[in-house]
Formats: sequence, structure tokens, C-alpha cells
Amino acid sequence: MTEVGKTVVGVYPGTFDPVTLGHMDIIRRGAKLVDRLIVGVATNPSKSPLFTLDERVAHVRRETAGLANVEVVPFDALLIHFAESVGAQVIIRGLRAVADFEYEFQMAGMNQQLSSTIETVFLMADVALQPIASRLVKEIASYGGAIDRFVSPAIAADVTRRLAEQGVVQRRVTGAA
Repeated sequence: MTEVGKTVVGVYPGTFDPVTLGHMDIIRRGAKLVDRLIVGVATNPSKSPLFTLDERVAHVRRETAGLANVEVVPFDALLIHFAESVGAQVIIRGLRAVADFEYEFQMAGMNQQLSSTIETVFLMADVALQPIASRLVKEIASYGGAIDRFVSPAIAADVTRRLAEQGVVQRRVTGAA
């Protein structure tokens, strides 16, 4: 239990490249669990993002504009250090499948070793949104597939435009010749 009158701050970190409907589901639900939810948009050297950090921050800000207790902040640090710097007591993570759990379980354990005062809370993805992954959204779009079931219309337009700028979109195969 938290002290009476104490603001509970949560952090939901990710690269959000692009931000999906699955991310938005976790953001909305996570925002109900804390007084203030900080969506931390991370740089990630192990990934090569489609969008720059500034673009990803702008996308998440646009998508979360109607959520009063949500703030979007870029970060380039160890997650636990970022969480401490914003005064978070909770790290919120979304789980889609067993494979996510193994990775997240290990990360939660390491974070707990680094700071015993910050708890990790896992939210299961909505069943309809479980298969959505940013990596797959980009792959589908790069082959000319429709991504409007996985991201907002604005994000779908951003992804399509960026892939076209890069000359990546391949035409869809309609059948054998």
C-alpha cells in the first residue's frame, strides 16, 4: 500500500516503432492503475527503428493526447535509472505470449536487483491484440499489406509514408501468372 496522499507514478517503457493498438491498450489500462503514467520512449541500439526518437515521441504524444494522466518522455538510459529519475514506484510491462514472459521475467528480476523499491507489474494483452508486434506491423506494411487493424489510421499513414520514402513498399502479389 502507498502512503496516504502519495502520488503513484508508473513507467511504461518501449521503443514504440510504431506505437500499436496493443501498446495503446496497455497505456490506457496502465493509466487506470497509477496517478501518473510516464510512457518512456527508448532509444534501443539493438533495433534499427523506422522512425527517429523524436518522431516516435511525437507519435505517442499524438495517440495519448486524450489521456489526462499520461506523459510521454524520451529516454536513453538503463530503464531502472530512468524510472528512478522520474520518481516511479512501478514499471508496467505488457505480455502477449509465453515468449514475452521469459524475457520480461528475467528483466524484472534484474531490475529488482538494481532497485528493490520499484515494482514491475505485468498486464496481459487484450486477447484480440495479442498477436500485434511493431516488427510485424512494419513487415506487413513493407509488403503492401493492410495494417489498419493493428495501428491507428494516423500511424498507418505515417508507416506507409515512411516506407514509401525509403522505397521499401513492395507490391502485393495477387495470384499466380
